[in-house]
Amino acid sequence: MPGPSPGGSPERETGAGGRPRGPGRDRRVRFRLPHTAIALPTVREEERLFYRRLEALAVPGPGGFGPLFAADGWSDLTDDRLLRKRVVRAGLGGPQPRPGQEVSVKVLGALEDGGLVERDPRLTFVPGHGDVVQALELGVPTMQPGEISFFLAACPYAYGRPGREPDVPPEAPLLFEVTLLEVRDGPDPQPLPPAARLRLGSQRRERGNFHFARGDFAAALRSYRLALHALDGPATAPPGPEEEEELQEQRVKCLNNCAAAELKLGRVEEALAACEAALRISPDNGRALLRRGQLLAEQGRDAEAALVLRRALELDPASKVIHAELSRLAKRQGAPSSTASQDPRHDPMPPPSPGRKPARTGAAEEPEEAERLGQGQAAGRRALGRRPQAEGLGDHAAEAEEG
Repeated sequence: MPGPSPGGSPERETGAGGRPRGPGRDRRVRFRLPHTAIALPTVREEERLFYRRLEALAVPGPGGFGPLFAADGWSDLTDDRLLRKRVVRAGLGGPQPRPGQEVSVKVLGALEDGGLVERDPRLTFVPGHGDVVQALELGVPTMQPGEISFFLAACPYAYGRPGREPDVPPEAPLLFEVTLLEVRDGPDPQPLPPAARLRLGSQRRERGNFHFARGDFAAALRSYRLALHALDGPATAPPGPEEEEELQEQRVKCLNNCAAAELKLGRVEEALAACEAALRISPDNGRALLRRGQLLAEQGRDAEAALVLRRALELDPASKVIHAELSRLAKRQGAPSSTASQDPRHDPMPPPSPGRKPARTGAAEEPEEAERLGQGQAAGRRALGRRPQAEGLGDHAAEAEEG
């Protein structure tokens, strides 16, 4: 048998076939100086503990999670009683996370049949930034460091109606076991190079599209605003011409997304303000023009709406949506349809700026980026704290603005 390792370093045991086995992974590490045996916890042991706790709750059972939504011993975190908490082990007495602080948690999550669909030994996020499911966004701020709790989440607080392909079915409730490992002050915004600002802004916008596709428009709006904050944040160096152009394009996309989310939340004035902010950056953005024209028409400002919609029509003459809006305005005013003639002498709006590419308008009430919902759902396939991939979001959204 080999002698002790210098300095008391661990001596590796051999497994099947004489292969050395390193520390961890269901192994025992033996130290020769001093002579001590330490059993290291393994992923499998953690999962066994998790399933023992599920069995104590009678999960999985014939009623799935249904009985737990009415069971005693749980506290309701929302008025609809669709997000519930049960403390498994009390915390160490420290303060709960405050707004803006960063947390690290260990997460396990199971479906009603007991299938494990979430396992993250250390997930780090800032509650309120929209980077994780609502069960964690709302649940973790109620915890103390060291606490272990169950969070029972109906689908609106998990992965929503679409679910998460391929492992979380549509409208599936989830049961999370969460351990709060650490709470610390959130990182101060650091100056970033333009490429990093673009990447962070795109990630947050895409996360907003994921929320939008799930129907969580408030969370989508938060993500879009955070994306704008990243794009406008401090920079280590001035952007080059191409980077500045891309930053402006990203800002317009985020503002159009904000307008779409505001409309879904019934906030017309805020949606109009977002459209106008987008048009200050890109006066010929067809989607912002169309949505602004529609909003002005809804407010009875028909003359302004007609001017804006005519400009949008110049950018996309084949748009049936714009023709329909202008026809509706003309009928309301009792005048011939303004789409019948394209004579520039009757159009007070100047032509589009030279060199600008016409923006496709599409359906103004919907954002562009999540039109391909199947791919939009693919954005949610990542683990809880992982942001969705850009290719999962289309150019013309049925459920989340621009790509």
